[in-house]
Amino acid sequence: MYYFDHAASTPPHDEVIRTIAEVMAKHYANPSSLHRSGHEAGNLLERARSVIASAFRGTEPREWRFTSGGTESNNIAITGAARAYSKRGKHIITTAVEHPSVYDTCLALEREGFSVTILPVDSEGVVQVEALEQALTDETILVSVMHVNNETGAVQPIREIGSLLKHRRSTVFHVDGVQSVGKVPIDLQGCGIDLFSASAHKVNGPRGAGLLYVREGIVLEPLYHGGSQERGQRPGTENVAGIVAAAKAFRMAIESQPERTERMYALREQLLACIAEIPELIMNGSMDHTAGSAAPNIVNFSYPGMKPEVIVHMLEQHRILASTKSACSSKSDDPSRVLLAMGASRERASSGIRISFGDEHGATELEWLCQMLRMVVQKLKPLERKE
Repeated sequence: MYYFDHAASTPPHDEVIRTIAEVMAKHYANPSSLHRSGHEAGNLLERARSVIASAFRGTEPREWRFTSGGTESNNIAITGAARAYSKRGKHIITTAVEHPSVYDTCLALEREGFSVTILPVDSEGVVQVEALEQALTDETILVSVMHVNNETGAVQPIREIGSLLKHRRSTVFHVDGVQSVGKVPIDLQGCGIDLFSASAHKVNGPRGAGLLYVREGIVLEPLYHGGSQERGQRPGTENVAGIVAAAKAFRMAIESQPERTERMYALREQLLACIAEIPELIMNGSMDHTAGSAAPNIVNFSYPGMKPEVIVHMLEQHRILASTKSACSSKSDDPSRVLLAMGASRERASSGIRISFGDEHGATELEWLCQMLRMVVQKLKPLERKE
């Protein structure tokens, strides 16, 4: 089977699986318990926190919170910051292409009485820093911009945005980094990021384990109550085995990121050349990654006039697993909100296909994918919907 859906979830490393099994078997005590077994489990948690801080250079262990994943991290960060700083102002800025866990959370806060500005993006899915600057007001307390888009792989100008915001002490900068860890370089300190979300199952780690970076001095109002774990921001008994395994996965992903990025950009070029040779397919997003506007591992294209699930199912018959849009929205028949925001027609936005690579892929796997794409398009061409 050729698994090209790494943006949705990744196969866990063998080392990660072994770590989970070992910790579950030996360290099953509650890390909050006072006895020795509880103390040992608690030590494992703090060791994992130190591993994370070392991997994300310039951060401190006390600045990291363990969560259940990217969606929860985004909710805790955005809602927690908005409510904590609401006396300063009630204006939030985000973009039209955010993951639902950011986009919908901002809309929920709007219903609470916050003012939300949703910035447009260009045809490549990138927000303009000048537009963000113009949207800032004295009431702006939070800016949330993703690093890498989960549907198209568009890379947002995080460093430039952080530079713009660094002198605005009343504005908190949140970045959804779920799709960027291990794929593109990340410098939390250099980019002036106050809050950063990540998810282990996007980096060959376990599901149900995520990260939230909270820069020292940033206050979040708790969403949950009932315990003091994770500095009161994520109460409940910690998933020790998942957290320890997640720390290992994040460390491995960040250490191997430069090599992975170089190799995956070569695969991306191979796939883009294939798409360019198939007239029925239209590339969504940047064709050129040299300016840093596209991640190496995600390619999105459309077949206007054809339902994307038909293509996905036909590819699966030939052992290729791909997806349509984000996994959170893939069962919806609505056009992609991200592609619409990029200026795509409704027909084009309704027919997007996402291919996302992993460590197991090389030129041979990409060539098979290209052969099957050509074959599928030839079979489907007589069935195109005509306007």
